Amino acid sequence: MAALQVITRAVSVRGGLSVTQSRKETDRERNCCLQVRNASPVSWSSALFASHGLFVPVSKENLRSRVSWIVEAAWTRRSKGQPGKNKKSWKQRTEKYFKPFILDVFISSKYVHAKVMHRVTSSVVSVATTNAKDLRLSLPSLSDANACRLIGQLIAERSIEQDIYAVAFDLRKNEKLEGKLAIVIDSAIEHGLTLV
Repeated sequence: MAALQVITRAVSVRGGLSVTQSRKETDRERNCCLQVRNASPVSWSSALFASHGLFVPVSKENLRSRVSWIVEAAWTRRSKGQPGKNKKSWKQRTEKYFKPFILDVFISSKYVHAKVMHRVTSSVVSVATTNAKDLRLSLPSLSDANACRLIGQLIAERSIEQDIYAVAFDLRKNEKLEGKLAIVIDSAIEHGLTLV
């Protein structure tokens, strides 16, 4: 066919050896690259690429977008020692697998809530709260020290029923282990739950 033509050319390799390279080229490809091949080379690298037809014509719009992309990339590069934006440390990424269960205690002015969660799957394993129907009717106060002791006991028993004997506990920001929070934690430890 007239549209396809097999081109064979010699390609120089180090050490003076030559290898023949052949490929099929359409008329359209040949015409597009014809101007680049016939242009006088500015340097040896452009002469090498031009002689083998490796240049592809680039429009002005594509060239502008490539240049802007290169400038943007230059501003966003970081050295290897510098962490990326919002990158978590090794400890932050692996801690949830070493300590998979976490105890979360929330004490409001009305109620006391405690739950044990699986960190990786974010599933709740056991819950104890004074807002539950059975406790709401039986306790005189839903947020005093006795309610906190009962919540600690219930969360420990329900966690042990689910075969969870050790949980991690982290304080929230500006939170201290004292008062009602300490009562819930101590009660859970007394009833068989281990904090790691």
